[in-house]
Amino acid sequence: MALRTRCTAHRGDSSSYRENTLPAIRSAIAKGADLVEFDLRVTSDGEVIVLHDPTLERLWGLPRRVSEVTLAEIVALGAADDRPPRLQEVLAEFDGTASIPVIDVTDACMIAPAMTIVRASGISVTWCGDLEAMRTVRCLDGAASIWMPWDRPVAPAAEDLSELRPDTINVPAYVVTQVLVDGVHARGLRLSAWTVDEAVDMRAMCDAGVDQVTTNRLELLQRVVEGRGEGEEMSEQSEYARERRIAAALGEWAIEFTRTADPGDIRTKRDEADIVTDVDVAVERYVREVIAVQFPEHDFVGEEMGGTAHPGTPCWYLDPVDGTANFANGMPWTAFSLALVIDGRPVVGVVADPWREDLFVAEAGVGARLNGRELRLEATAADGDPLRGRVVSTELANQYAWPGMLPMLEALGQRYCTMRIMGSGTMTLTGVAAGRGIGAVVGSFGPVDHLAAVLIASEAGAVVRDEEGEDTLFPQSGGVMVAAPAAADALHALWHEARRTARGDRAA
Repeated sequence: MALRTRCTAHRGDSSSYRENTLPAIRSAIAKGADLVEFDLRVTSDGEVIVLHDPTLERLWGLPRRVSEVTLAEIVALGAADDRPPRLQEVLAEFDGTASIPVIDVTDACMIAPAMTIVRASGISVTWCGDLEAMRTVRCLDGAASIWMPWDRPVAPAAEDLSELRPDTINVPAYVVTQVLVDGVHARGLRLSAWTVDEAVDMRAMCDAGVDQVTTNRLELLQRVVEGRGEGEEMSEQSEYARERRIAAALGEWAIEFTRTADPGDIRTKRDEADIVTDVDVAVERYVREVIAVQFPEHDFVGEEMGGTAHPGTPCWYLDPVDGTANFANGMPWTAFSLALVIDGRPVVGVVADPWREDLFVAEAGVGARLNGRELRLEATAADGDPLRGRVVSTELANQYAWPGMLPMLEALGQRYCTMRIMGSGTMTLTGVAAGRGIGAVVGSFGPVDHLAAVLIASEAGAVVRDEEGEDTLFPQSGGVMVAAPAAADALHALWHEARRTARGDRAA
């Protein structure tokens, strides 16, 4: 095993240069990265290039798939070396250096052409990526160095290793525990963790004996490994930073898993409209497993498997797929919701939208972000009626309107305000934080569904109230309202009147 944690530069020196370009690769090598990871794609004319995304939109502003463009079109991007390079160009940068190239492949069809280029270069490489791609690597090269993908917080068994015969187990950082590290080492293998960008997490990986750490912040990792220059970064951590980062990482995992998973068996719970899929259960089971090893002293309450929150004990609340009816019917409007509550106060909230690949993250007192961008609603007063020309969202109570919903729809219409019902209470409430509508009302607050959403909205500057008009993030009964500050009073008054009207209708 390595005596010193080795530093892996993620997509080259990606904090200093555009990722996966020759400048990024050269900089990582020049700074002494032990390993330099990069990704592969194949153009329409069969050229293997170094690029992560399947399209050119995020990095290059061209909304086309790599598989649909030629190498000549790739070369025309950027300027000089600031463009997606060919694999042979990247490998040439490693000639005569101590840095090891790590080739990340997620499509098994790329392996054969990439291997041809690698062999011609004479450069020794390591391979990582998804399981099917690594199977192809092993099939084509019995001696290849392979990092086996693994996402469990326990070490793989002997039978898990027999096919790939890896030298390294490659895991997301949020599953790393001492038990995992020791278990991997007991099998004579190295452990590599990705992607670690905070000094406190880097220090934890080093202390646990993780052999290789992948990062976007190469120089920071090098300082931490060498035991210098980490004091300032370590001291700037917020109170629940670790919990927030692990929750956010689970949200990122849920996006990928939900997008690519088949719903599987579709079953009912309370009635024929209340359904659950294999994906709901699989997501909850995985999140429970990770939380249990990272925070064994915490409680957990999930939509599918239940649980109990005990007084004085931190508790996680999870809805793995809020909007299961949408998911089961092929409608891309669902959410993953995970929140941590301490003494009745939500302190961490994560909502993931798998279909738009949006990740909302909030920590109490720290703020809310969407894909890393700060969310902040203006607190200015509106001119005239704040509901006029706006959209207010709500959700059904299962398949029915909640008491007061129809009078509220009528009252909103009279004020030229439109109501929307999309099928996910989590998304409905969270959307207000991003300016998607002026407000939202849910007729019955549910902790697993709504805690993360209301924390995100509140940290973004929204007003959150219960039915009685109290500002609270954890209503103990009834519904909940989230609204932009300018519309909060008007919307709550309208909601209150609609509920009063509904009670009067029942009395009549």
